[in-house]
Amino acid sequence: MQVFNGISLFTILLLMALGLAIVFGQMGVINMAHGELMALGAYVTYFTSRFFASHLPGWMDIYLFVAIPLAFGVTFLGGYLLERGFIRWFYNRPLDTLLATWGLSLILQQAYRTFFGAQEVNVPLASWLSGAWNVTENIQLPLNRIFIIGLTAVVAVGVYLLLYKTRWGLAVRSVTQNRAMSEAVGINTARVDAVTFALGSGLAGIAGCAFTMIGSTNPGTGQMYIVDSFIVVVFGGVQSLVGTALSGFTIAQSQTTLEYLMSGSMARVTILLLVIVVLYYRPSGLFSSKVRA
Repeated sequence: MQVFNGISLFTILLLMALGLAIVFGQMGVINMAHGELMALGAYVTYFTSRFFASHLPGWMDIYLFVAIPLAFGVTFLGGYLLERGFIRWFYNRPLDTLLATWGLSLILQQAYRTFFGAQEVNVPLASWLSGAWNVTENIQLPLNRIFIIGLTAVVAVGVYLLLYKTRWGLAVRSVTQNRAMSEAVGINTARVDAVTFALGSGLAGIAGCAFTMIGSTNPGTGQMYIVDSFIVVVFGGVQSLVGTALSGFTIAQSQTTLEYLMSGSMARVTILLLVIVVLYYRPSGLFSSKVRA
């Protein structure tokens, strides 16, 4: 069960960290508002479930298949508008992006409190996600967490195919490694930046949608995962998506195992200390990309 709990935590961390890794790796933007985009995806899922419960009660079991693309679409559009109207003014100023996006996260949290209220909201599970799969008499795996694992696998494969099997992905990787040379060969780096930031935001929206299956949503929901997600990205290597995935799996499994042996706070402190020691010897992360100087 500890292994399954670790995989379950890993899936949420990976959905969050993939978006951060894409944005941070390509544009050098430290997006502290990424958690609030996750919360936006969770709220979209909540209102989608309410719409189905009020107007389409007979279709309640499939609302999730509408909520997932809707959460992605809304946060994708929100991310695109943020990049065009706010983020692009802070390129090549990493500390300024940190402060600016942190201020933006506070503004978004207050906006959520104003429009949606400060109280927590719960999204009802579809009937086919309730219950558990009885593997043995002593081992039961919750169906909602199995669904999240499957959803994460589909999203991760989709991101891989998009970045490594399409011309747009080739442009993204080119801009990541050498922006000046990419501009010289005719790549519209401004458009690549905007769409890439929107894609990272859309992934946060899917993470928010998945989160509603295991917890309540409130204006500060995203803050619970933003620090852990940054640790995953930095530990794995900023420009390596494979490193992000392996880093997330390592940290999630280590944390659930340590939480079984000690308190939750001590487990988090131990993980943080181990990450600091590793980064002392490998400051670029475990799987840093090798590029020509």
